[in-house]
Amino acid sequence: MSASVEQRAHALCERRLCQDWIDTFGHPLLLLETFVDPQRHRGTLYLAANWVYVGDTRGFRRRQGGYSNQVHSPKKVFMRSLHPQARTLLCQPELPAPYTPRAPKKMMLTAAHMQALPEFFKGIPDPRTKAGMRHPLHVVLALAAAAILCGSRGYQHIAEWAENLSQDARRRFGCRLSKGKREVPSCHVFFNVLTRVEPQYIDRALQGWNAQHAQHDKSLAMDGKTMCGAVDEDGAKVHIMGLVGHETGISYTQKK
Repeated sequence: MSASVEQRAHALCERRLCQDWIDTFGHPLLLLETFVDPQRHRGTLYLAANWVYVGDTRGFRRRQGGYSNQVHSPKKVFMRSLHPQARTLLCQPELPAPYTPRAPKKMMLTAAHMQALPEFFKGIPDPRTKAGMRHPLHVVLALAAAAILCGSRGYQHIAEWAENLSQDARRRFGCRLSKGKREVPSCHVFFNVLTRVEPQYIDRALQGWNAQHAQHDKSLAMDGKTMCGAVDEDGAKVHIMGLVGHETGISYTQKK
């Protein structure tokens, strides 16, 4: 690939990144940052595109609980300002509008959604023992999925969202009836279930939900991550590959 073609591709990616960021997070970018391994590249393309070399990293790798004690390969750090006052704005205690991130996307669930969602989780093997089990697995998973769709983050927030449901809403989800009232699972139950159910079963159920209720994507993005602190049965690091829709932001699948 010639230098001019590389520069053109780099400029298109930069513009696409800025627009995608606005579409996804609701605010523009002030600064771009990237790292270059000097053992493989010199960063010439970035310098030609008016990026500024600001120094090197210290070379410590991230690991569970912090950073490694040994220096590995320091990286060159390049930055590109997208605003003439980017440095001043980023040094302020709080970012002014329009650079303040917006709240995460939420979905308003209808009565039909509440009634249909538990069906997608039926048939998933329950890792719990029968002793003391009060809430069906498909109901717990449906409530957790619904809470996340409505903007909840974390086990406690999921439990609080479920606790605030009306009796009619609890009935639609199929919550347990006790002494004339519908009960919802506690935070402990959500944690116990969501950390023990095999991810592929939940993934399959959510794919079914997306196929029926979600919008269609014209393009998909694929990306991979190394899970921090996670190892498999052989002691190797766990790598996750995900597939996400560009238009909807829906995660279609994740594979180890």
